[in-house]
Amino acid sequence: MSFLDTCRIFPLNDDVLKQCQPFSCGDEDLDDFFLNNAGNYNRQLLGKSYCFRQKKELSIIVCACTLSNSSIDARNLPNNRRKKLTENIPYEKQLSSYPATLIGRLGVNKNYKGIGIGTALINFVKFWILKEDTKTGCRYLTVDAYNNELTRKYYEANGFKYLFSTERQEKEYIGLPDDKELRTRLMYFDLMLM
Repeated sequence: MSFLDTCRIFPLNDDVLKQCQPFSCGDEDLDDFFLNNAGNYNRQLLGKSYCFRQKKELSIIVCACTLSNSSIDARNLPNNRRKKLTENIPYEKQLSSYPATLIGRLGVNKNYKGIGIGTALINFVKFWILKEDTKTGCRYLTVDAYNNELTRKYYEANGFKYLFSTERQEKEYIGLPDDKELRTRLMYFDLMLM
């Protein structure tokens, strides 16, 4: 049984935030987004945010995430990366871009870190997107993961791969000069591997 089985999922909106204790995952940028911007994202149809609240104490948000429609544009990828991305897709079905769901933000309440909730949340998202009643096709999960060792290792441990094999390739793809810091890494997970 996953810890998330002791929780209920809710849309993360202004009403829910008013009913709950302040949510903090210990990252200032993520905290600011969930507390101050998630509602605007929802209203502008840029992303839908969800949270898991404890069934026994609904005022506690255990974790939250924001999901958006996205795609992986394969046309501009280096040949070796495009081949890696599409190796399990039949040739006659190869497209110029592939449908994806972007995990725009993901955070675990700092009081619940280190007990597998982040992995349970990622697994929930993977299976939720694959449910039979999902209204649209989606081959990949994508994320712009913070470019720090802890975050990258978290996504790697949950089966995500780098869209670009090197930071230099990624900088070139997004048009970032070599002397600038790459703040995030583009990563993906192939949902057909579930």
